[in-house]
Amino acid sequence: MQPRELIDFLGIVGKLKDTTRHVWSPEGRKESVAEHSWRVAVMALLVADEFPNVNISKVVKMCLIHDFGEALTGDIPSFYKTNEDREKEDLAVDEMLKDLPKTIASEFLELFDEMIELKSEEAKLFKALDKMEACISHNESNIETWIPLEYTENITYGTENVSYSEYLIKLKEEINNDSLKKIESAQEN
Repeated sequence: MQPRELIDFLGIVGKLKDTTRHVWSPEGRKESVAEHSWRVAVMALLVADEFPNVNISKVVKMCLIHDFGEALTGDIPSFYKTNEDREKEDLAVDEMLKDLPKTIASEFLELFDEMIELKSEEAKLFKALDKMEACISHNESNIETWIPLEYTENITYGTENVSYSEYLIKLKEEINNDSLKKIESAQEN
């Protein structure tokens, strides 16, 4: 990749540092898409031993690139996202990748296709971690930032994505316990 191509692409993808998500940080500021993607990638590295037959390098790549389109479209919380929104994100990804070297663009497009299909073990793990990180982030934020929908959504979100793995089911149970404690504590106060 030529230095100018690299710098130009980083300028586009760097917008994810300022593209905020629906969730708030524990310190009371909106989380960025880049922060979310980074932490999902860290999660993949940390659970690698639980998934010895999964290509964790591929999962980390998925984690890092999965929200690239939001650099151009902004973030829309999953519970508000429509098929039209998903199509706009897909077009944004195509637009972003067109100026990359063909080998890199092809690899990224293959990863995006794999994430959409959700058939490979890598895609399934990525999607589960993506959703679990969102739930963990909500648990870390002040409950006053939650909208009413999130009191149930944080419990149910991603349940179907973890159902294939005993480890991920246990992770979701722990996240749910944290959510329930947070809700109960808020109701007591």
